[in-house]
Amino acid sequence: MPGTRGISLFIVPKKLVDTEGQFTGERNDVALAGLNHKCGWRGTTNTLLNFGEGRYPVRGGAGAIGYLVGQPGEGLRCMFHMMNEARIGVGLAATMLGVAGYEASLAYARQRPQGRPITEGGKDASRPQVPIVQHADVKRMLLAQKAYAEGALALALYCARLVDEQHTGAPEAAAEAALLLEVLTPIAKSFPSQWCLEANSLAIQVLGGYGYTRDFPVEQYWRDNRLNMIHEGTHGIQALDLLGRKVVMQGGAGLKLLATRITDTLQRAGQVDGLAELASELGGALQRLGAATKAAWATGVPEEALANATPYLQAFGHVVIAWIWLDVALTARASADAARRQGALAACRYFFAYELPLVDAWLRVVATREPVCREMDEAWF
Repeated sequence: MPGTRGISLFIVPKKLVDTEGQFTGERNDVALAGLNHKCGWRGTTNTLLNFGEGRYPVRGGAGAIGYLVGQPGEGLRCMFHMMNEARIGVGLAATMLGVAGYEASLAYARQRPQGRPITEGGKDASRPQVPIVQHADVKRMLLAQKAYAEGALALALYCARLVDEQHTGAPEAAAEAALLLEVLTPIAKSFPSQWCLEANSLAIQVLGGYGYTRDFPVEQYWRDNRLNMIHEGTHGIQALDLLGRKVVMQGGAGLKLLATRITDTLQRAGQVDGLAELASELGGALQRLGAATKAAWATGVPEEALANATPYLQAFGHVVIAWIWLDVALTARASADAARRQGALAACRYFFAYELPLVDAWLRVVATREPVCREMDEAWF
């Protein structure tokens, strides 16, 4: 059949097995064509394979033997069952690389002396140098890493909880968890893969010239993390999935459910000094996100709606992470660990002050269905 309905899924092993799953000693007609030499992830081998070219004849002739998975024509459905779970795993892997870079650059900043405090009389050369962690701009870079990485981790843990609720909750709760997970999966994959990569870039910047060398691990973290915007569905594919499918499916039920969960947090935060203003800011961003979603689809023309799917994905992700940080801040207020409590509140403030305002710029091109990208002729490049 034409299209995705004609796709079936097969397992093609290097060595054949019998009906009991035991090796038969026969080599399948699968040959190594070459190795991919990668920017990062050098600890895992990535290869090109040729199937059925006769290099290892099977049972008297060329042709690799494969085993059908599921039913004919259901290959894409089976693959996406795997990929949806893998996307959360990719997001978590990106998150952990972001955390690793943050911890490495924080440790470096605490012990690397450079510069002196600036007073009204200027710098006093007789005073000792201070660790660079005391400089405001270094704190900015560390706060950004903390906000990206720990916010992404909190989202991943929330999604893991939704996975559990699908299997353990009452029928209504399980259905809600499944629907919410459908909407959040593109964010759980895309936000960490983009912004924890940015965290790794900032980690290199904190270390300065040392960060660009192999004497420290932060350059490897960046190289490894760069893959996560690509595999298990590229950044653009996540965007098309979110705006083209997830927020409009079932009449927008998933988006409405997410808005309800966010609103619950806004109501709780609205009663707390120091968080009420943040709740108001997030409430406004949530309203603008909903309005932009409707505006994108106002003409009903998919090409117009989806031309700016990636800015939509980024705006959506920032709204979700702002919600996650607000919820974390509510919980952190009760912590007996003063440093942990103040750190979480500062990261929340950072995200709302420096990151959430970016949402409006992204939503502007979505709501107006800015046509420059889809109208650009290839001859004009």
